[in-house]
Parts: sequence; C-alpha cells; structure tokens
Amino acid sequence: MPIKKIYTEAYPLYDDGVHKVFWLGIEEADEEKGILTNQYMIVDGSEAAILDPGGYFIFDRVARNVISKIDPMNVKYIFFSHQDPDVLGTINLWYEETPNAKLAISSLWVRFVPHLAVTGTSRIIEIPDEGTRFKLGNSSIYALPAHYLHSPGNFSFYDEKSGIFFSGDIGAAAFPEGEWYLFVDNFDEHVKYMEGFHRRYMSSTKALRAWVKMVREVSPKVIAPQHGAIFEGENVGKFLDWLESLEVGIDVYEHLFRFRKL
Repeated sequence: MPIKKIYTEAYPLYDDGVHKVFWLGIEEADEEKGILTNQYMIVDGSEAAILDPGGYFIFDRVARNVISKIDPMNVKYIFFSHQDPDVLGTINLWYEETPNAKLAISSLWVRFVPHLAVTGTSRIIEIPDEGTRFKLGNSSIYALPAHYLHSPGNFSFYDEKSGIFFSGDIGAAAFPEGEWYLFVDNFDEHVKYMEGFHRRYMSSTKALRAWVKMVREVSPKVIAPQHGAIFEGENVGKFLDWLESLEVGIDVYEHLFRFRKL
C-alpha cells in the first residue's frame, strides 16, 4: 500500500500533558526520489512552534495536522533550518495561515523572503550565526549552529523540555521505493540509506565534527532529522559516533575540481 495512504496523520513523539511534540505525517511523491520530508510541531500550553513546514505539495496535509492539535492563531513561531525549498517553499502560505507567528530563519537568508511572496519583514526573526534561545510557553527552544551542514546559514533546534534535537538535513536518509520507517531500529542497516547523502550534501568534515561535539554537550534523548528516520535510545550515540568518523564534502569530492574538455 502506498506510503501516502498510511502515514498522513500527526503522531506524538512526546507528551507530558502540557508540553507536546508531534511528527506531522508523511507522503511520498515521485519527484522526491525517496528523500521524504519530516515536519514537526512543538506545543507548550497554548503556544506552538512549527519546524521546517516544507514545500507546496504537502501544505494541505501539514496544515490539517497542525489545526487538529492547536488553533493556528496560537502558533508563535515557525522555524526554518535553512533556505531549501523543501524547508520554506510554503513560507507565504504559512504567513497567511498563522498570522501571529514569527518566522525565524538565518540572517543570511532573510533577503530571500520577498522572493517567496512574503511582503514586509516585521514578522521575520533573523537568527544570528551563534544561535539564540526562544521562549515557548514555559519551555525553551534553542537554535544551535549547524553551518555548512549543508547550508552556510543553517541551524538545528533543541527542545529542552522533551530532549528532542531537530537536526535538519543532518541524519537524512534516502529510502528505496516502497520502504520507510519512522524510527531507526537496526542502525547498521540504516547507514546504507544515509551515507551517500551525507558524503555529498554535507560540505565540511571539520564542521560535522564540531557539530557532533556540540550535540554531545546537549545530550539529547532523541535526534529527529528533516528527512529519513528518527534516532532514539542507543541509536543516538551510534549516530553521533558514525558521523564523527565520516569524511564528507570537499574532503571526498576534491578530485572533481579540475578542468575537463567535455
């Protein structure tokens, strides 16, 4: 049965009665070539934040799942980890759907926002390179640097209350057609779906190891990427160990930088 007919509803990743985290469903399209996108929402009391709401063709599903859990008027933030269209392709739609929300994105990419049919920047929060903290209800969400992994202006988001670390493209997996799972069970098997993506899309081994060091200091309970499957329990440590030993980007593809008469 096609993925899009099975996993279209919101799924709770954390719920203590006041603070809640939802994964907002998934759907498969031929154009994504197995790199399916995850969207998440954090709710604390009466306030909510949406993370990387995604592109145009998934807007209806994501909006429906948001509305099923909270009044869109109570969405306080929408966080964008970087500038890719599968992250912020619907920024103009969410601008209208959540009129009280602040849109938080790296200061590098604010100049792109008018090109996406968002007029005015009064609701835009420019995240500084070193990151910042956001208050949501009685909880804190941290924007933490993930620059060059893969975007030069890139952030991960850490929800302190739930212990969930939203890693953006770091941890992405490309599934073969017809295969998908929400949580990583067998890490060693899962690596084959991650390795090619990380070697090509992550630009700097040095940046990757700096990011791993930072994440270890946070000690998250869960790492939830924008693509692929979620790491929890012992797989969090296995994932960080794997990243720390991986060479990526220019360190792998330096051989391409030479002139050829094609």
